[in-house]
Amino acid sequence: MTTTTLAERDDTRVRSGLGRALDVINIIAERAPETLGVSTIARELCLPKAVAYRILKELVADDFLSFNEDTKRYRLGAGALAVGLAALRALDVPDTARRYLVRLVRDSGETATLSVRQGWLRVYIDQVLSPHEVRMSVSLGTSHPLHSGSSSKAILAALPEVEVEEYLAQPMRSVTSATITDPLALRAELIRVRQQGYAVSMGERQSGAGSVAAAVRYGTGQIFGSISLCGPQDRFTPQVCAAHGALVAAAAHEISAELGYRVPAARSPADQD
Repeated sequence: MTTTTLAERDDTRVRSGLGRALDVINIIAERAPETLGVSTIARELCLPKAVAYRILKELVADDFLSFNEDTKRYRLGAGALAVGLAALRALDVPDTARRYLVRLVRDSGETATLSVRQGWLRVYIDQVLSPHEVRMSVSLGTSHPLHSGSSSKAILAALPEVEVEEYLAQPMRSVTSATITDPLALRAELIRVRQQGYAVSMGERQSGAGSVAAAVRYGTGQIFGSISLCGPQDRFTPQVCAAHGALVAAAAHEISAELGYRVPAARSPADQD
């Protein structure tokens, strides 16, 4: 027969309570900016309402949650914000992304790159080269406009619509004969990027080069930049683009998740709390 000491039983109780409190914080974070009432929280976490209320009361007392007396709903508080900001300060995005670049090269055989957004430009800051003798390489530190190439279009497509329209209102120069400079054509291209989850370029930034890219987000939802796979255009057939596009989209999602980003949950009908 297995026995436990009082200390072990207390530790189990404390860990269980901590886990429940974290579940409450997580569900409120996932549903932000929507605020939640105790009934919704209890129902979605399968908790007795009295237990959920006790956890919420303690989290409000510690400033991890804020309670609106008028609506009787909860949102994240200053304590949660302080923890989140501390985590952001500790993040090293290139270091986080590096192992995903290595994995992309292993899985695709093509060069993987990381770009960071800087205003209406983006800059290459890292790459892992393809093992092929004939391969693509980029010049780190060089900047490129947000309409030329897959890395640029992935960033532009992920920006808020007001920023996209501001960019499209500016003159856009051709980098190669394939660069999209017509606002209507580029707007349609950005819709396609959003629908498939990654951008494709065939010689739009560099003649003879093919690439696919997806946007990377900070935990706040703001755009950090993008990751890409690139190589000679003749190797980037439609089938290869689809396969490589799925790889970069998955990697960008994982990097963003490590940076704290969570896809906003669908809003639910208001609960009756």
